[in-house]
Amino acid sequence: MDRNAVIIVTGAAGFIGSCLTGYLNRKGYHNIIIVDDFSDDRKRHNYDEKKICARVDKDELFDWLSRYKIRIDFVFHMGAVTEMAEGALLKKLNNEYSEALWNYCTQKSIPFIYASSAETYGAGEFGFKDDHELTSKLKPLNSYADSKNEFDKWALRQSMQPPFWAGLKFFDVYGPNEYHKGTSASAILTSFFEAQANGKISLAKASENNSLRFDFVYIKDVVDICYWLMQKSVEDYNRPSSGLYNIGTGNARSLQDLAKAIFSNIQKEPNIEFDNKIISGEGGSHFKEADISKLRKAGYNKEFYSLEEGVKTYVQHFLNDRKYY
Repeated sequence: MDRNAVIIVTGAAGFIGSCLTGYLNRKGYHNIIIVDDFSDDRKRHNYDEKKICARVDKDELFDWLSRYKIRIDFVFHMGAVTEMAEGALLKKLNNEYSEALWNYCTQKSIPFIYASSAETYGAGEFGFKDDHELTSKLKPLNSYADSKNEFDKWALRQSMQPPFWAGLKFFDVYGPNEYHKGTSASAILTSFFEAQANGKISLAKASENNSLRFDFVYIKDVVDICYWLMQKSVEDYNRPSSGLYNIGTGNARSLQDLAKAIFSNIQKEPNIEFDNKIISGEGGSHFKEADISKLRKAGYNKEFYSLEEGVKTYVQHFLNDRKYY
């Protein structure tokens, strides 16, 4: 896509949205309209130094677009309520707002990528395959995941669609710019702070002898896939099929592996304890592993950061000095 393209990124003050904006900047894209609720000063560092053409409050976006009539070339909808918000707010922001953006992109013939979630798979009783036929059977374990699955189902029902669309089912994403997330941050960030403060990491476990296992995917892989899909969406001869895509490594790793990777990068001997808690945000699921065969079949062939490589890069280049991406 031409470097003069105008791109909307919603959720641009948040974790994935801000990293995506930074990645687009590094690729030479500066005509970016960032959209979010910018009232939270904890997120200011996520977007303050990005090269953009406009910053628009999420509640004003459609009026702003109507007023300025700028030609939009691509929309990344990364914004969502991820906390366990009350139902009306979830429906408004995760469903109705997403539907409005979908309809705008359909009317204006704009490619559209939005953030879904691996949380839609619930406890994993139906597996983790991004098969459209599976979507209606899934049993999400919390209201946030349910709102995401409801939008996935809504999108699949639409006969009128953007020229290309993709719903990205993000697995356990970690990396810089998540500092504001508190207890909902990745297990890697929270464990890093625990190791620094207490010299130990306390882990939940699936059973008496088994650690929980999840598909930890580094943010640089996530934004690279987003960029790849954007570029491929403008190709008539080799465009991937529209639809849902798992975004993970395809390799679940244990929380013990995670803890060991952190200790190896802070020059401390591993000190790992187990308790019976369930990690906040996991909703009771003990195992998650992305089936990425659809993404591979679509043509994405890059290797993912291993957990050890990702943690090393995150800790040494970002966490030690609290740097932003």
